[in-house]
Amino acid sequence: MGIPETILGQLVQVFKSEGIERHTEEELMERLGIQQSDYNALFSGKADMVRQVVQHDLYLGEQRDQELLQSARNPVEEIILLLLHGIKELQAISPAYIYDMQQYHPQVWQLCLDHLNSYNHDLNFGVLNKGVVQGYFRKDINLQLVTKIILEQFNLIINPHVFPPDRYDMGEVFRSIYLYYVRGLCTDKGSRLAEEYFSKNNI
Repeated sequence: MGIPETILGQLVQVFKSEGIERHTEEELMERLGIQQSDYNALFSGKADMVRQVVQHDLYLGEQRDQELLQSARNPVEEIILLLLHGIKELQAISPAYIYDMQQYHPQVWQLCLDHLNSYNHDLNFGVLNKGVVQGYFRKDINLQLVTKIILEQFNLIINPHVFPPDRYDMGEVFRSIYLYYVRGLCTDKGSRLAEEYFSKNNI
């Protein structure tokens, strides 16, 4: 991993745990031990820095998704692992991270939404389609519609007007919406695997 990737990774951790707007550029440079000249070589300003950090985070997320899919034994486990990872991610992220993006960096927030509607759409569609072909998910489901619903449910979860983060635990909201929805998609074959996985992992 090169120096730029290391710095971006460190900034991802700071932003996700403390929010984007809590620290000035100067404070971030001091905290990470970055010289002004090195900072200027990497970023044209704070907006560019935030954009690069979020893009790096999205890239890391794609890598983690592929690792999860490779560890799964079937499409039911794939979709559950992806959803559980989403729960853990939301529980670990400070509400200020999403709020700051929405309020102060709308172009970067739009980048996240575009990623959700392209990469995440294709990822979920592929898993669901494979599950239907292999007999784990019901053949009568509308794949495009179900994929759209899954993505819109995520948009619902991260809407602070619907679920204010100071009133709702994001991980619990995620679990309540998604994990019960998965059961309705499964055939008897898939449902048995889902129930077994839920029970085994205390979900």
